[in-house]
Parts: sequence; C-alpha cells; structure tokens
Amino acid sequence: MSLPAYGPKPSWLKIKLATGRTYNKVRKLAEGLDLHTICTEGHCPNIYECWSQGTATFMILGDVCTRRCGFCNVKTGLPSAPPDEDEARRVAEAVAHLGLKHAVITSVDRDDLSDGGASVFASTVEAIRIAAPNCAVEVLTPDFKQDQDRALNVVLEARPEIFSHNIETVPSLYRTARPGSRFETSVGLLRAASSRKSEFEGHTKTAMMLGLGEKAAEIEETMQRVVDAGVDVLTLGQYLRPTPSHLPVARYVEPEEFERWRCRGLEMGFGHVESGPLVRSSYHAQEHRPGEPAR
Repeated sequence: MSLPAYGPKPSWLKIKLATGRTYNKVRKLAEGLDLHTICTEGHCPNIYECWSQGTATFMILGDVCTRRCGFCNVKTGLPSAPPDEDEARRVAEAVAHLGLKHAVITSVDRDDLSDGGASVFASTVEAIRIAAPNCAVEVLTPDFKQDQDRALNVVLEARPEIFSHNIETVPSLYRTARPGSRFETSVGLLRAASSRKSEFEGHTKTAMMLGLGEKAAEIEETMQRVVDAGVDVLTLGQYLRPTPSHLPVARYVEPEEFERWRCRGLEMGFGHVESGPLVRSSYHAQEHRPGEPAR
C-alpha cells in the first residue's frame, strides 16, 4: 500500500542534470569493473554533479542489505554469496584510474558475517593505499552490532582519514526508520572511534536526515549527543522518498533552516557542518576534514 506523500517538491530541490563526458566515464568504469555505488543503489540526488566531477562513493560487500530501513532504496534480504575476494582490488583500480584525491567506501549491512564486513573494509583501504597512495580514504561503515569492538579494531588499524557512521535520524524515529538498529549502538560506535583518533590520526563523521517527522528540540538534542561523543563532522540533508512504499516525507525543510542548523552545529563544537536540502553524507566529502588534513 502506498503511503501519503507530502505535496510536490519545492523549487530548491530541483536538480540540474549533467551527464557529460566525466559522468559517463565514471558510469562505464563502475560497470566495467562490476562495482556497486551508493550513488546509483541509493538514488542519490547528487549523482550527476558528483560523477561529473569525477567522484563516487563505492559500495562494497554486495548490493543486498540484511536490514530493512524505511528510508533506504538498497535491496534487502539475505545475501546469497560470500564477500567477493577480488572486490578490494577492483575498487582500488577504479580510484587510481579516476585519479581521486578522496575516496568514500561504504557498504550494505552484513549481519550475516561475524565481523560485519570489517575485514573487507580494511582490505579495501589497504588496496587503495597501494594503488593510489595520495588518495585520502573515508570509510562509511555499518554499526557492526555483532562484535563492535573487534570490527572497529580491524577497520581503524587500516588508518582511514575519516571514520564515518551515520545515525540517520533522531532516537524517537528509529523504530520506524531504522528497525533492527539502535541509536545507542550507533552513537556508541562513534564514541569509541572518536576516542581513538590519536591512534589512526583521522577524524570521525556522521549524517542525519531531516523531514522524517523529527521535532526541533530532538534535532538539537541529537546533535548535542553526537558532538559530545567526539564527532568532528556532521552532515544534514533533506529526506527524499525513493518510492511510494518507503516512509513519507513529513515536511520539506527550507534552506534557511538548514543554514541555522549549520551555524548551531558550529556553535556546539563540530569542526565542520555540511547542511542543505540536497546534502548527503558523501556530498563534497573531500572538504569535510576540519582544518588541516589529519595525516
């Protein structure tokens, strides 16, 4: 059954298509190397801009997620195959071929794996270090809820420039938006990673969507809890409904409100806040390291 929608999209959510030479180069390269990108799997509104600038967020560990989040368009179910042992090499080849200065590596949730896929994240970072030694690497991981401590050790030992995990929304909306996940688990992972920044010499980051039904006081409280956990970078963007079967949009947040939250986040102590209707966690990711690069 289709859920009711929140009216037509406002003018500030209109997207300029840019399917030029560089866009097509990224698309053909990803297809040729049999790679998944969250840009396509998640129907990201910035795909044309980012790909036309020669950047992409690679999604490892397959394209089937073991969780069923109400906002996400990635396929869900039980993955039928083990992790692809050659995937790390192919991602690194793509990063080198595109000449990326900042690569983002994310994944589906793999609760079927004992380490949640942490070892594949680590091997992908290591492969990029060899193929493109001047490229900064950002990992956007699941919560590794089966064995968070062990998984975090494996990922941080690869020393990514940014360790990222998205809280996605305020705690009160987890039951509908993120069934199978817990806010405390997510913020706990960010706190644990932030406490080890001196070890991997990097930054920590998270993202939250607005427009799912959260209240202003909840946004404020959630941002405070995240910055208190030691997180450096926060991104805020508008939730956009992928299909009629996904959660409806509760409201479209005006650009002026996003700007107010950006300023408030900086006042709270975040090193960088990227906030706007079309912002996603990997949007302008190469600019998200506060101050000078950590490495």
